Amino acid sequence: MTSRAWSGWAFALPFAALFLLFTAGPVVASLVMSLTDLGRADLLDPLGVNVVGLENYLKLFDDPKFLTASANTAIFVLVGVPLTMVLSLLVALGLNSGLVKFRGLFRVGYYLPVVTSIVAISVVWRFILQPDTGLLNEFLGLFGIAGPNWLDNQAYALPTLIAMGAWRNLGFGMVIFLAGLQAIPKDLYEAATIDGAKKWSQLRFITVPMLRPTMLFVAVITTIGYVQFFEEPFVMTQGGPLDSTLSMAYHTYNQFGFGNYGYASAMGYVLFVVVVLLSIAWFRLLRNNVD
Repeated sequence: MTSRAWSGWAFALPFAALFLLFTAGPVVASLVMSLTDLGRADLLDPLGVNVVGLENYLKLFDDPKFLTASANTAIFVLVGVPLTMVLSLLVALGLNSGLVKFRGLFRVGYYLPVVTSIVAISVVWRFILQPDTGLLNEFLGLFGIAGPNWLDNQAYALPTLIAMGAWRNLGFGMVIFLAGLQAIPKDLYEAATIDGAKKWSQLRFITVPMLRPTMLFVAVITTIGYVQFFEEPFVMTQGGPLDSTLSMAYHTYNQFGFGNYGYASAMGYVLFVVVVLLSIAWFRLLRNNVD
């Protein structure tokens, strides 16, 4: 091996060591842990842990809380991802047009929730959603509508968190879509206008097809984030009322807190598999159009 190769390895060694220690190591350890019955009581005697194979994974499908959390997460993803993408695209189209003044100010305003602490956002939303004195119910009261207790009602709690998640992540998709829109050659729109194509036709046959690589990226990143949604129920509802906002990530967190380390690790790997499968589904859905 040449001295140049040794120098390359020397520069890569700090990263490789940190990666193995803090990323690859814990990933492998959690996989092994998911195949055991490791619990809090076993920390004093790790050698006494029993290997249970796939028992933890099979037990998940008999766990009512896990099934409830899976259903809540599925609803959050199936509703939240399309809603976030549509709103992001609409805002990006508006900001990309020449009809909106102070576009820079609006871009910062829409993106600000993305970089704002979830705790600060939760405080604001809890104030808005207060049943008696919240701004939303006060506004509805102007029209004679008695607003519900948004966060303590099973029918409204999860949709409220979906709305909050879409609002919070709208800015990220907007920035990506805006970059994609500005990369579309203006000549295509000019040629379409000369041929008599209306705005809707240009959107359908030029903008959307040209944005498919961007849509793929936004869809995958947003889906990964929404499958792992945790902060919203943790801060806003603690998974309630009656587990109506309990997510897979939050349930996994609770199991670690209860000391069921092997069982919680199995949940974590199921969550990982779900993320991988959904990402593959998006690539299969949009890959041909992207290529």
